[in-house]
Order: sequence, then C-alpha cells, then structure tokens
Amino acid sequence: MFGKARNELTPPPNAGAVEVLQVWAEPGAAQQLVLQTTWKEPGAWGLLLADVARHAAKAYAAEGVPEAQALDRILQLFRAEFAAPTDTLS
Repeated sequence: MFGKARNELTPPPNAGAVEVLQVWAEPGAAQQLVLQTTWKEPGAWGLLLADVARHAAKAYAAEGVPEAQALDRILQLFRAEFAAPTDTLS
C-alpha cells in the first residue's frame, strides 16, 4: 500500500466532473487531504465513503486478502475511529 508508485488519475472526459478529494498518507505521519464539499447534501459523502471502502476491499482482494475480510476490517476501524479518534483535525 505505502511506497508503491501510483500515477495520478486523468479527469474523466465529461465536462461536469470535478475532483472532490485528494489524500496523502505516510506511515507514522498524519494524513493530509484536500476536500471540496461539492454536493449540497452532506449525506452524499456517506455514499462516496462506502464506495471507496468497497473499492479498497477489492484492491486488497487482488493482493490476496479475502474481500469480505478486508471490508470487515475497514469498517471495524472506521467505527473505532469515530468512537475514539486517534487524532484531532486541524
């Protein structure tokens, strides 16, 4: 996951697409992100985050971790982070 070179995404060809989130992560360091609220309805972020979790689980499955196990672990730590944040937002 960390240390692998990834190419930046090319924006989709449709003119209405906008970038909504960039995240940088480094082991042992705080994540940094840029976020555009984009939608009038904050709940849209719930849909996006659920989609991201499923994509991440599929990516781990491609590396040999069972997809259901990866998704369970993602959700476990998602809930734990909400219950007891490991960092404060600046």
